[in-house]
This record gives sequence, C-alpha cells and structure tokens, in this order.
Amino acid sequence: MSTERTANEVAHAAAVRSMFSGIAGRYDLLNHLLSVNIDKSWRRRVRSLLAETLADPRAIVLDVACGTGDLSIELQRDAAAKVVGTDFCRPMLARAREKTAVLSLTIPYIEADAMQLSFPDETFDAATIAFGLRNLANFKDGLSELRRILKPGGKLVVLEFSSPAVPGFRTLFNFYFAQVLPRIGGLVSGSRGAYEYLPDSVSKFPDQKALVQMFRTSGFEDVSYSNLTGGIAAIHSGTRSG
Repeated sequence: MSTERTANEVAHAAAVRSMFSGIAGRYDLLNHLLSVNIDKSWRRRVRSLLAETLADPRAIVLDVACGTGDLSIELQRDAAAKVVGTDFCRPMLARAREKTAVLSLTIPYIEADAMQLSFPDETFDAATIAFGLRNLANFKDGLSELRRILKPGGKLVVLEFSSPAVPGFRTLFNFYFAQVLPRIGGLVSGSRGAYEYLPDSVSKFPDQKALVQMFRTSGFEDVSYSNLTGGIAAIHSGTRSG
C-alpha cells in the first residue's frame, strides 16, 4: 500500500467520521422516514441468517459499523449469544448506548475503526456490517479485516444498498435517491451534504455480483446474496475458509 493511498484512506475516514457525528441526533428518524421503515425488515432478515449462531450461548457476534445500534439490538433480542457493537463515530455510539439501556439489553459498544479492529485474530463466531461497508476507504481491505477477526467457519453477513434489478424501478429509485432524498435529509438534519454523499457512495459501491467475487477473493466461501425490495439493498453472506 503506497503512502499516498494510505493518506487518502485516512482523510476519507476522517471525513466520514465527521459527517456522521454531525447527523447522529437525527440519524434514526431519517433512516426510518426515508426508507418508510423497510430497513427494519431488512435487519430482521440478517438476524434470521444468523439464527443458529445467535441461539448458541457460547457464541460471540460482532456488529461492525454499528452506528446507533439498530442491528446490534435486533441481533441481541432473545439471543443466547453475546453481541458486541463497534463503530468509530463516538456520537453514534452514545446514541446506541442510550437505546440499548432503554430496552434493558446488555451490549458492549466499543469505539474502533472497521479497517483496524481492536480484536485478536479468530475471535468471533459471526460478524455483521449494515450500511457500513460502502463507507470504508478500501472495500477489499475491509473484508480482509472482517475475515481476520472471524473464527474458521465463522459467518459474515453484509447488508448494504445495491443496484435495483428492475430497469423501470431502477430509474424511479435513482431519481428519488439522487434528487428527493438529499432535499428531505438536508431539511431534517441540517446537513444536505451527508445525504448527497449517500447516493454518491452507493454509485461507487460494487454491484451484487461484483461483491460476491470480492468476498471470494478475500477468503470467504459458500458466498451468496439475496436482493431486498427489488434490489434497493442486498444481503451478502459467506463463511471464512481455512
């Protein structure tokens, strides 16, 4: 990795951290408003994919880029396994802790960068990352880091915005995503730039099949994906080989 690339990645991370810090207070409201609450059902799908692991009291599951804790909380509900959340944005973690306390759940939240997780190799039985992989400065290195902290045979589940599969629907959604969403997001949050960043980051993210290939080259096997709501989002999963 060149010095220039490293500098670019550091600058990217700092900008993303600052952006999310600025919208942390309104993040949940906007997420549910702009997705018409569909995002809640998407997180339940992630939980269903990890049902066996979550039922094991010996298992530990890491939710990376956990933000305000929505997926961490969803995973921990009625789970026998231990769920740990991590994010590099302190205001988002503060909100996650507040929400978790209200629900009387116990989830440790740890401030850490997804590109350099502060855990030993082969620590977790499963890992998740929801709407966070596309925010990393280097997708492939991010997947390699997620593989590192998984035990052999451990499962990674990624929930992320993707490429709508139906042409007519794709055009309509792209208009909403690029034109309508930034205006509403800017009005409610006071930061239009954060919601202009969203469609821009999605446009630069690998589509479903490209992400499958990236999983495989990063050391995952049994890789698969399923589209959600016409491909607005997709869930990719794979198990650590070796």
